[in-house]
Amino acid sequence: MSEITIDERVRALRTTSPDAPAFIEGDRTLTWSDYDRQASALAAVLVEIGIQPGDRIAVFLPDGPEVHVAFLAAERAGIVVVGIGPRAGDRELEHLLSHTGATALITGEHHRGEASSDVVDRLRGGGVAIDRHLALRPEDDELVVSVDGLPMDPPQDVASRIAGRAIGPDDLFLLNSTSGTTGLPKCVMQHQRRWWHFHEIAAAGGELSDQDRFMSVIPAPFGFGLWTAHFTPTYLGAPTVLMERFDASEALRAIEASRVSVLCCVSTQFIMLLNHPDVDQYDLSSLRVMYTGGEAVPFERAAEFERETGGKVLQFYGSNETGALSCTTLADNRRDRLRSAGRVIPEMNVRLLAEDGTDVTATGGPGQPACKGPVMCHGYYGDDAANQELFTDDGWMLMGDIATIDKEGYLEVVGRVSDIIIRGGKNISAVQVEEEVGTHPSVALAAAVGMPDPVFGERVCVFVTLRPGSTLDLDELLAHLRARGVGKELFPERLEVVDEIETSSGGKLAKGALRRDIADRVERERDRAAG
Repeated sequence: MSEITIDERVRALRTTSPDAPAFIEGDRTLTWSDYDRQASALAAVLVEIGIQPGDRIAVFLPDGPEVHVAFLAAERAGIVVVGIGPRAGDRELEHLLSHTGATALITGEHHRGEASSDVVDRLRGGGVAIDRHLALRPEDDELVVSVDGLPMDPPQDVASRIAGRAIGPDDLFLLNSTSGTTGLPKCVMQHQRRWWHFHEIAAAGGELSDQDRFMSVIPAPFGFGLWTAHFTPTYLGAPTVLMERFDASEALRAIEASRVSVLCCVSTQFIMLLNHPDVDQYDLSSLRVMYTGGEAVPFERAAEFERETGGKVLQFYGSNETGALSCTTLADNRRDRLRSAGRVIPEMNVRLLAEDGTDVTATGGPGQPACKGPVMCHGYYGDDAANQELFTDDGWMLMGDIATIDKEGYLEVVGRVSDIIIRGGKNISAVQVEEEVGTHPSVALAAAVGMPDPVFGERVCVFVTLRPGSTLDLDELLAHLRARGVGKELFPERLEVVDEIETSSGGKLAKGALRRDIADRVERERDRAAG
């Protein structure tokens, strides 16, 4: 199959597989013909209410079939989507709508128990220009659309309304926010051609086909969620199981009920599945592949997943901005699949840069990965300062990590530029600390951050959540690390046991929030000590 857009692919599937499932959410199934019909009808409504080609329309929907219908409708109407994660708060909404110039907003009728109209009123009251608010409600196999509170049927001449307006593979089709852990998000400029190339790499490495059943539990607006729910399954003509909001119990039930063969999730989520007290009661034998990433993949837990399910753990190394620099495949052995980020992708022309910009690829690094290739985005929208940080002066796109590349081309992340704890001049990889702490049998999830210290600058603090019924203190943890032969530079100097570790809208550990948390705790303790 040659390179095509999602619009073209769904039109083809409407003809070849009209009654086959495209999306499954609980008891609901949206067929390819349903998907095609609903998207065209919504596209015609967008045209009818006066939204012009190239305009921006924000989509703020939970992770169900409707978000994909909205994306495809905008594509067919020639409109650029501003994809907003379902966990975004008012501040993020205000920023993204204002920054992108989106003047229309698509939501469900309710958002987290609140009427969406109330959210829109609040945004408008804060000065955000929202000219039109469209609320979507699924009803049987149809999609009910309201515009500014009034029901609106699609025009009778749907096909003629949207004819000739569809976005092409190189056009800007979506602006999505970064899933970064600090500050307000930047907007990544997406084009469809990059996801076609990404799909080809994924399909080859995971031996993916139309016989697979996907389950994607990553928010659709972000890169990982886009390729695992919006692009690759559709290119293949395979169904995708979706969840409005990730829940380990519901995910386990859905894997069993739908015989999911390809699971797509961040590391935090698959660890939550493994930690579920009833995980052994579910039949997970259908799982063939799990794509994970978003942060370092913990070896012990990934190996446990493979033992428990029989599926193989694969990953891409990259970002929303770069796409992919390396990947693991089914042809790799377990050590290479779980201990590395896979071989570099030749067409991405990956190189490693030292702190002074010197190319250290030939020596294997360590260095900051940079790339030039077909799965890169177009950069950040309307943010020259951010683009200067994202690109080198000669146009190479940068990752925020420190990595090495061995003689066989396998890339290994050894730290993050902004995720290095510097203790007395010694650089300590938070990733390594987390992996070692995560091997303790009581630990469900670990996040290491720098803790302010007047002498050393920073000390190592680790936040952990525990498995049910477990307890842990710092002495026990250190004894475990000593028994494993872990170097003292990776020893945590403070342990904070918490009920939950905050994650960002993209599912990654919210390191910025954790750093602020421990800094506040340390300051309060110093104030108390000073009387």
